[in-house]
Amino acid sequence: MVAENAVVVFSVSTCCMCHVAKKLFCSMGVNPSVVELDQESGGADMERALVAKLLLMHGSDMQQQVAAPPPPSCRATPALPAIFVGGKLIGGLDRLMACHISGSLIPLLKEAGALWL
Repeated sequence: MVAENAVVVFSVSTCCMCHVAKKLFCSMGVNPSVVELDQESGGADMERALVAKLLLMHGSDMQQQVAAPPPPSCRATPALPAIFVGGKLIGGLDRLMACHISGSLIPLLKEAGALWL
């Protein structure tokens, strides 16, 4: 799925941070493929695999986030949303927002074929 779609967001339908990531993409005219893990059979296994991948990518920073409880408005682990652009793991909402603020998100989206501006 990640390789076949320009943008993929692994999400939980009740997670506020996941909602923000999806809204950001939609406001930019990007239509991400969204996988709501709480609505998928095997979603818990996918979530564990994403956490492991994020731990490898971000090391001790992510270890501390995963150990912390999620915000009360979210059921998701801090590993969610897990965002892939062009088949590459960007990370969570913090990394997505950092890319957006720095101006590097639009070139990534164009390169992945998610934006044509």
